[in-house]
Amino acid sequence: MKHLFTLLVLLLPATLFAQTFDKAIGIRGGLSSGIEYRFYTDDANSYKFLLATRDNGVQLHAFKEFHQFDMFNFTDQLIFFYGVGVHFGYEQWDKYFVHDNTSWYEDRTALLAGLDGLAGVEYLFYEVPLSIGLEVKPYFDVLGREMFNIELFDFAFTLKYHF
Repeated sequence: MKHLFTLLVLLLPATLFAQTFDKAIGIRGGLSSGIEYRFYTDDANSYKFLLATRDNGVQLHAFKEFHQFDMFNFTDQLIFFYGVGVHFGYEQWDKYFVHDNTSWYEDRTALLAGLDGLAGVEYLFYEVPLSIGLEVKPYFDVLGREMFNIELFDFAFTLKYHF
């Protein structure tokens, strides 16, 4: 029994630092802010789902991501990733009307759909299952208030818990 306990004490640190993660959940703070869930299919590929708020509405984003672990020579904890995706949801706005010296606002709602890009860097802490990141998510709306809306600079900070 004493030998089993000694073996467990010796092997426990190796298992803690050799963890591999296949899922992550986190928050994104930017123009499109929300909660994200990522699952890895292998070391270099993952899928991410983001439930975000933007323009007084809610959108669901789905991404296919690609990860490159060996881009930076000074550390293997800094990961570059990029991807493509789609989004669906709705947006709301107030429309201003003027008629016969009377003015008023009306609430408007429109369905929203479009294409997304994604690129960023993420620092993965091996000691704790957390990562912080900076990403840009340009998007192109094909439906919405404006029929063709392009936003190139949807920058965000992310914080994720890996498990």
